[in-house]
Amino acid sequence: MKKLSDVKFSTLDLVPVRENGSAAQSLRNSLDLAQHAEKFGYTRFWVAEHHNMDGIASSATSVLLGYLAGGTSTIRVGSGGVMLPNHAPLVIAEQFGTLESLYPGRIDLGLGRAPGSDQMTARALRRERSGSADDFPEDVAELMRYLGPRTPEQRVIAMPGTGTNVPIWLLGSSLFSAQLAGERGLPYAFASHFAPRFMHEAIRIYRNHFKPSAVLDKPYVMLGVPLVAADTDEQADYLATSVYQRILALMRGQSLVQRPPVKTMDGLWLPHEREAVGDFLGLAMVGGPQKIRAKLEVLIEQTQADELIFTSDLYEHADRVRSYELLAQVMKG
Repeated sequence: MKKLSDVKFSTLDLVPVRENGSAAQSLRNSLDLAQHAEKFGYTRFWVAEHHNMDGIASSATSVLLGYLAGGTSTIRVGSGGVMLPNHAPLVIAEQFGTLESLYPGRIDLGLGRAPGSDQMTARALRRERSGSADDFPEDVAELMRYLGPRTPEQRVIAMPGTGTNVPIWLLGSSLFSAQLAGERGLPYAFASHFAPRFMHEAIRIYRNHFKPSAVLDKPYVMLGVPLVAADTDEQADYLATSVYQRILALMRGQSLVQRPPVKTMDGLWLPHEREAVGDFLGLAMVGGPQKIRAKLEVLIEQTQADELIFTSDLYEHADRVRSYELLAQVMKG
């Protein structure tokens, strides 16, 4: 049985844009957070591809990863994830092959099969491409060929990219990618930071379908976890209201810019909305160090996860840094 100290811990940064803030400041904050995460002992720092969302500044994911990798020295940086249906596999192979060539041994390529946006934006991204989530297994296989060793009959190569063997992860919020990751023998990251309902079933399917590969000899599970750590439970509850407001805005189709915390959410949400936000954040770790440790120990006992990747979506950048600092202390025991 795993103990908390056996589990790797990482960061998923949503590069949040504040009310009255700017994308430029958010991007600079992301690098500062990556530098702190490196110092605190985090294994990796991932950012995710989102489009047409005014509160998230990580749309040009590979460009941002170059900035983050260039400003850090040891922490792994990667995508959590690139939404592969939006792109030709060759383009992603070239982008991540370039990153791996510049920052060898530090780049991860997490892949998702959702568009990371609405359908109208997906069409704007793809234009004449007919890519869809249905093509995902074939697209993953094509991408892996571009990043693997060049074969004698191979007529199209990724340069840079060929022979770099950038580590590929499959990401999912449903059960499809769990089975695919198992069958391909790839590491699997489940998006339990926003879809906790299917977490246990996805882990079971992945492990049951796992076939050893050149990449992995046994399953490797990473789980996404929302984090609001503070010095006291009361402070954490207060800071968490920014997260609640953002999820509420997402559900209502409103602006996703970060809003400052409030003393109470009463009057801001209806009872059914409060319940829906609670379901969305079912795995959230909110509290002081002692409370967070107790909840994490239960999570590890129940899932035997190999790694946890935390997202802390707080309004003040200093509070986010502190949240990750406290978590690192908890994880190290």
